[in-house]
This record gives sequence, C-alpha cells and structure tokens, in this order.
Amino acid sequence: MSENTQAIQIEPIHLRELAAVLSHTHIFAATPFDSITSIGRLERVTVPAGTVLVAAGEPWLYYWLLLDGETRAERPESDGTLTLVGIARSGEGFGEVPLLTGRATSAFRISAVHDSVLVRFTEQDFWSLLACCPAVRKTVLADSAQRLQAYQVEAIHREKLVALGTLAAGLMHELNNPGAAARRAASQLRENLLRLQQLSLRSSGKPKTPAQLRCMKDLLEHALRGCNQPAMSSLEQADAEESMSAWLDQAKVENAFTIGPVLVSMGFDQEEIACAQEHFDPESFSDALNWFGALVSSVSLVCAIEESISRISELVTAVKKFAYDERTPNKELDVHDSLQSTLTILGHKLRLKQIQVEKRFAASPSTIRTSGSAISQVWTNLIDNAVDASPEGGKLEIATWSEPGSLVVCIGDHGPGISPEVHPHIFEPFFTTKPQGAGTGLGLEIVHRIVTQKFGGKVEVQSQSGDTRFIVRLPVNASSKDSSLQSAAESL
Repeated sequence: MSENTQAIQIEPIHLRELAAVLSHTHIFAATPFDSITSIGRLERVTVPAGTVLVAAGEPWLYYWLLLDGETRAERPESDGTLTLVGIARSGEGFGEVPLLTGRATSAFRISAVHDSVLVRFTEQDFWSLLACCPAVRKTVLADSAQRLQAYQVEAIHREKLVALGTLAAGLMHELNNPGAAARRAASQLRENLLRLQQLSLRSSGKPKTPAQLRCMKDLLEHALRGCNQPAMSSLEQADAEESMSAWLDQAKVENAFTIGPVLVSMGFDQEEIACAQEHFDPESFSDALNWFGALVSSVSLVCAIEESISRISELVTAVKKFAYDERTPNKELDVHDSLQSTLTILGHKLRLKQIQVEKRFAASPSTIRTSGSAISQVWTNLIDNAVDASPEGGKLEIATWSEPGSLVVCIGDHGPGISPEVHPHIFEPFFTTKPQGAGTGLGLEIVHRIVTQKFGGKVEVQSQSGDTRFIVRLPVNASSKDSSLQSAAESL
C-alpha cells in the first residue's frame, strides 16, 4: 500500500468489536459472527480524501471493506491519463478479483474520494472467510462476477473506439492525396481559364473560315472525350512528347514544349493537329494551338479532379459498406489504368520534387478478375512513400510483368533504403519512421491487408541503400472471401 504514515491511521481491532458495524454491510448482513472463528484481529484504516491506497503495479495483499466514505479504481493509460474503472461506496467490498485470479500486483490505482474508513483482510483471512461463511462467499463471488462483466463491457467498448480511431485515421490518410490533387488541379484550372480568355479576345477579331471551324470542331470533340486514355510506357510517352513538341516548334508555335506533352497526354498525334496547320496561317496557327493547348490542359485538369473525387467517393462507399455489410460484385480490373490514375493524382508531388517516373508495363493481359476493391489505395501508398523516400530530382520505377497465375507490379525508388532493424516492423499499424506529424504509420499496413486479404496476393520487400522495391503479386483470377465488413475496414 502506498501509505503516507502522517495521513493514514492503521488500527488493529478485533472482528467482534466491528460486529455491529459489519452487520449493516451487504457482505455480512446474512452471516452470524459466532460462525466466524478463524479470524481474530483485523486492521481498521482511516484515510483522508485523495490518499492512494494502492498504486498500479504494487503488490495486492488485502481484501477491503469500506465502512464509510468512497473510493475509486482507475487504470493508468500510456499517455499518463487515468481511466475510471469503478467506484466503491459505504458498505461495499473490493479487491476480491486479484485474490481470486491469483494476480500478484494491482492493475489499477485505488484512491479515496472522500475521507474514508475501511477494514482490510489479509489474503489468509480472506480465504478463511470464504471457507467458513457461505453467505459471504456467495456475495463476494457475485460482486466479483459483476465487476468482471462490467470491466469486459468497458474493455470491448474501448476496443471499438480504438477500431473506430484506426478507421478514421486511415480514412484521413487516404483522403489527403486525392483532396490535395483536386485542390491543385482547381488552382491550375483557374490559371488556364484566364489564359483562354486572353487568347480568345486576341483571336476574336479574326473571322474563321468554314474549314478552320470544322478542324477545330473535330479537335474539340476529341479533347472532350480525352479522359481515361490508354496508359503508355515511359519510353513511348517520352518519344511521343518529344516528337510532338519538336513538330510544333518547327511550325513556329509559341510554347511548343509546354503544349506538346499536354496534347500527347490526351491522345493527340501530329496527324490530327495537321489540319490546323493546313488551314491557319503561321501566326494564327500558333494562337490557335496555344488556345487549344490551354483548353486541352483544362480538360485534363477536370479529368484529374473527377478522378480525385471518384477516389473520395470510393472511400465513402467503403465506409458505407462497413456499416451495411454489402458485397463487392466480381469485376475485371485493369491494373495499368489503375497505376496511371494514381500517378495522375500524385503528379503534383512528383513535379514538386522533380522526380522522373520510368514505366515498364509489360504485363499481358493487364487485367485481373476479382471481387476485391481499393487497389488504388495500394498504389497510392506505395508511390507516395517512394516519392517521400526519393531524393530531389530522383527517379521512380514502376514495372509490371506476368507470371503463371499472377500479375506482378514492382514499385521502386532510389532512396536511402529500409534498415534491417526497421524491416520486420514496416507492416505493423502505426509504425512509422517519419517525423512526428508527418506520417500516420498506416500506409504499408493498409497495403499489406488489401493485397493479402482482399486480393489473395502477396507483398514482398527488397531493400538496400539506393534501391528499395515493393513487389505486389495479384492472382489473375482472385476472389475475395472476406465479408464486405472486413473489406471496408481493410481498405481504410
């Protein structure tokens, strides 16, 4: 007992001297004191309010009976706070659970709420009391069962809160990237609209011929259906962008090397643009291509916003499934398109650190049949981590290939690598090596659970200084065996 000898008064007293007082407690109410022959002297303890009777972790030696006052039991938490577990009032006993379960120390902090008077029984006297008095034994065991049940209810409730906290933390983690991408795209879209207005005013004084209008109409129709273009490998995309930009530059188009990549990203080639060169004079052709480039860029940004909002909607749907236990229908999933969409959403982070992405999409076919979902969260977390690990101006490598029965995706970076001490813990929830506030420690845990439990796949990590690779193997014909309740929780 954590006793302050100046505050606590301990007085040895014979059981018979307390008979009149004890008979009014519910523990001894039905017990004649003549039957209690094995217990002689007890200890009466008088304590002022705020006194700690037993600290958490101290030896548990007594069964206590509260004659007057009030005590409380509290559980210390890891953050230094105390959680209330129970309160004992006048006439009630406590302390039987550690003695009945054989615990050597107290799990709780027991303190006096008001000035209190208690009687304490040693462990030997406690067992003697249970042996000689059936009514006492029945009451003590009933109290013990009630306390255990209350503690279990509280523990289950606490676990639910922890699960809810994990769910909410994962949701915030996943909402951050598409939300930031949509905000960035909206800001760029505002700049594009201003440029479109300036170019429109500059060319409004020049009437357009039917051929010019027909050409621009065809290009606009292509641009407006330009979302979800087939993904290209890095080499193919780089060659196409360089070729388009060089062709525009040769045609004296202003901002040729800015417009070229935008046109390629929306699926345009030189043959389609050639009609504009044919029907416009060189100066008008440059203005028309700049206006059209700003429009195509705006459409591309709208596509990025739509993709971001779709990702957010998927997360909201996952939470809805968590509540309503729906099932995800079996579907065909194009992994290449999923990877490309994620790169689009994270494009601002790539540009901010001037990181090049080398794509080698060799898997054929690039689709898998599955009832799992949320694969985009896997790519988001892996690519986002790779970006964070990469040095300024570094390079990411994303490769796909086929193996018997599986489609394999490898995402690699050339950062410092994962140390051998950290490697065994990377898939543990809330484990992170990032600075305080910079990471939730949920990203890789989400990856592992989605891949293994929702798709029936595997995640392998290969890391050394300057070369870290996450290799994801997805069955070509995967079927999720989990309920949607589990699936929704895992996707978050």
